[in-house]
Amino acid sequence: MNASTARHLKTLSLIVVLTLLPFVIQLALGNAWLRTLDTAMLYIMLALGLNIVIGYAGLLDLGYIAFYAVGAYTYALLNSPQLLPLLTGTGYEGLLHTPIWIVLPLAAMLAAVFGVLLGAPTLKLRGDYLAIVTLGFGEIIRLLLRNLTRPLNITNGPIGINQIAPVEIAGHSMSKPIQLGGLQFTSLYQYYYLFLVLVLLVILVSSRLQHSRLGRAWIAIREDEVAAQSMGINTRNVKLLAFAMGASFGGISGAMFASYQGFVSPESFILMESVMILAMVVLGGMGHIPGVILGAILICLTPEVLRDVVNPLQDQLLGERIVAPDDLRMLVFAIALILVMLLRPEGLWPSRRRTSELHEEDEAKPSVKTKVASHE
Repeated sequence: MNASTARHLKTLSLIVVLTLLPFVIQLALGNAWLRTLDTAMLYIMLALGLNIVIGYAGLLDLGYIAFYAVGAYTYALLNSPQLLPLLTGTGYEGLLHTPIWIVLPLAAMLAAVFGVLLGAPTLKLRGDYLAIVTLGFGEIIRLLLRNLTRPLNITNGPIGINQIAPVEIAGHSMSKPIQLGGLQFTSLYQYYYLFLVLVLLVILVSSRLQHSRLGRAWIAIREDEVAAQSMGINTRNVKLLAFAMGASFGGISGAMFASYQGFVSPESFILMESVMILAMVVLGGMGHIPGVILGAILICLTPEVLRDVVNPLQDQLLGERIVAPDDLRMLVFAIALILVMLLRPEGLWPSRRRTSELHEEDEAKPSVKTKVASHE
């Protein structure tokens, strides 16, 4: 079997597994885990977007959740009755039922614009200073969504926007089940396959970007910005493109989140969400697409695992629940990140390039000892 045939077989096997995965999970673990799987798909898109900014370009962004919010509110405002009082009698009422094939590019474009607005004033900042500025940007967006109620009530403030219409494809609402033979595809199944297609597209774009001229420019800036600039790379434009591309993935994921939940509020986009996405990238392996996907899946599944293990264990041993799984989750994440930074700073599934970079000194030590021994 040649390499090409083996690669095609692996791809086919992966497609079969991903197609059957929701049925297996629903039968074995129930709808709660199937909903967790759908949520994990959204976080994979978010983590891959942040991976462009941090993993490729080396720009620490703690306000990434703001682009998620931009995408979510874009879909919510264009597919809910929220703006109906403002549009009644203007002839633009049809905007409140905007098709998904228009909303997704629009959400990605608006998020990219906000990404450029974030990147423009931070071009000369690095490290901790960049992290603080991006953190403030994320909080500004959240507070803006919370207070954008006067003189016109656009976001409905802390109450949030509800009655958000689900995705419609060819006139079919994804809130309605589909019957194919003896199989019934509920909305959880339908959203899973929609999210899966989007995740695969994001992976394809990320992979192409990584191996493109632009991707190599991002990596050069990450390694040494001064050297990259001296080699003729326009670091200003390349950084702005990194913010814009990463933000666009967040906008797409946010739009899908709004349609999936049917409700959005500013409290869904707090700082802790940005920290969680950052943990996914760092834990899995910055700059490596499979590693980032692994990190996103592990962090998304951890709360459900803790809930299924910790609660019954406390009931059996203590007779009451002393520690909530959500509180214990943060402790587990903190311990995991500490261990990763100490024992495996390149992440759980790093790329070969990053592994060689972080262990370059370790590989050089034996060669020095060998030279000394040869001279003796």
